[in-house]
Order: sequence, then structure tokens, then C-alpha cells
Amino acid sequence: QVQLVESGGGLVQAGGSLRLSCAASGRTFSSYAMGWFRQAPGKEREFVAGISWGGGSTYYADSVKGRFTISRDNAKNTVYLQMNSLKPEDTAVYYCAASSGSWLPPHPEYDYWGQGTQVTVSS
Repeated sequence: QVQLVESGGGLVQAGGSLRLSCAASGRTFSSYAMGWFRQAPGKEREFVAGISWGGGSTYYADSVKGRFTISRDNAKNTVYLQMNSLKPEDTAVYYCAASSGSWLPPHPEYDYWGQGTQVTVSS
């Protein structure tokens, strides 16, 4: 069992930055790939970024490539999402998730989810 708690969301102007954190409980954090997803009002949840269990591989949605960076610190049981050059269309609830299997699109499989943190980007 893995419990995930996101933090770091908030209101920011377009062009600004935020860093999201996701703290995980349990001693097996390093055995999971981790991902960030987001869901905007009226839209389906979408994959944003993923990172392998050891941090050596990362993957980004085209919409955030070059602006967002995912990283993890297995010693702290934490995964991060650094978001730069934010746009109003990045407004959404952001969720972190843990995967024990296939973590990459187009069919990612994630076992555990956090409760989400709101990110709002004003124009």
C-alpha cells in the first residue's frame, strides 16, 4: 500500500512557475514508477509526466515538454513536478500516482493516486 499526498499548488500568473511535491508513505516507494496527471473542468484526466523507479527515464506529454520537469528523491520518498512558463491552459487539478507496471502512455497503469492539488494560472 502506498499513500500519496500532493502539495505546492496555487494561483500564479501566466509565465510564472510552481513546484509540486508528492510525498509517499511506505518503504517501497523506490520500486514504483511515478507519474503526474491533471484534470481540467469538463475534460478527461490526462498524463503529464512520468519517471521510472530509479529516476533514469522520464517522459512528458507534448503539451508540457520543455516547460515541466519531473524528478524524484527516493531517500525522501518524494516526487516533484517543476512547472515553468505556465499558461492558462495548464489550469487543472494535478494528481500524482504510483505504478508497479506500465507507466508510459498510451496505456499507463497506475495503482495508487493522491487526492490532487489545484493549479490555477491567470492570464
